[in-house]
Amino acid sequence: MIATILNEYGIKLKQCKADPLVSGLINKTWKITCGDKAYILQRINDHVFKKPNQIAENIRMIDDYLKKNSPDYLFVSPIKNLRQEEMVHHAQGGYFRLFPFIEGSRTINVVSSPDQAFEAAFQFGKFSRLVSGFDATRLHTTIPNFHNLSLRYEQYEDALKHGNTSRIRIAKQLIDDLKKYTYILNAFEKIHSNSDVKKRVMHHDTKISNVLFDHAGKGIAIIDLDTVMPGYFISDVGDMMRTYLSPANEEENDFSKIEIRDDFFRGIVHGYVSSMGDELTEAEHDLILYSGQFIIYMQAIRFLADYCNNDSYYEVNYEDNNLVRAGNQICLLKQLEEKTSVLKDIIKDELKVRSHVFMETGHTSKKWIG
Repeated sequence: MIATILNEYGIKLKQCKADPLVSGLINKTWKITCGDKAYILQRINDHVFKKPNQIAENIRMIDDYLKKNSPDYLFVSPIKNLRQEEMVHHAQGGYFRLFPFIEGSRTINVVSSPDQAFEAAFQFGKFSRLVSGFDATRLHTTIPNFHNLSLRYEQYEDALKHGNTSRIRIAKQLIDDLKKYTYILNAFEKIHSNSDVKKRVMHHDTKISNVLFDHAGKGIAIIDLDTVMPGYFISDVGDMMRTYLSPANEEENDFSKIEIRDDFFRGIVHGYVSSMGDELTEAEHDLILYSGQFIIYMQAIRFLADYCNNDSYYEVNYEDNNLVRAGNQICLLKQLEEKTSVLKDIIKDELKVRSHVFMETGHTSKKWIG
């Protein structure tokens, strides 16, 4: 099958080497090495992305915009095949794309330093700033309601009404815990009517493995653009907080290992606000900490809803995997709440730094002063 796909690009597999890459959980990916040239071949999961051609159209529109307005920016877009198409469809295998492999680049799967958090946040912020002049409403929504907390809460309530009664009883303590955080839902619903919180071109999947680093540890580009669509900045910043702040990921069942690392929080905030410059509004400044609350809370109710629905959505590794994941995220949310005062002070400090740099120089700075 790979040979057939590569033929569409004029590449002969017998002259190349195909190595599967294991970092992606949704799309299947290979590194194709042909002498001194290398490529990334990726199969799109069309069970998750129901209309793959919309992904191609989104990336093409963004690529065209950046080529015109920021030609020096490294935007990793698909290579066109011999028919000048960005995507190949295989009757048995589905949809495939070929990307250039960026020489000297690497990805990481776990954030191990505040500098890495800063570099990643800077790259995601830089992307959103550079496309701030692009009309986000032109983009297709590749996963409808992906970060729609109102809908996720409705689904959660439905799971509590119609789900597995035995599991609902087991989850009672977590259900009670989540009742304390409905103000996060209320705040989300107010955002829709706040014109100062802008609908932007957002990445929506800001885990660290979606950033390319050079061998000196500097961020150079963002990848995995399938979820680029209209959204709010809280999606990107919140996802970074959820996945960067604690050394323990969502699979950890020893909740004593979950903590909010202040220096990693500072790295995220400094990287993002310094790269966004004056693009963020005052209303958005006020939502920086809320971003983490929003995404962590949403993920907690999604895990718990799935547990009550007999694990119908997320793949699980053992009986109570989704229950543990939900408890893990609730613990992370509690930790974030307990540090509200400290984290707000960090945000205030970083906004002062950003304001000073911009007023003095008229542009953003990539200096990490954490």
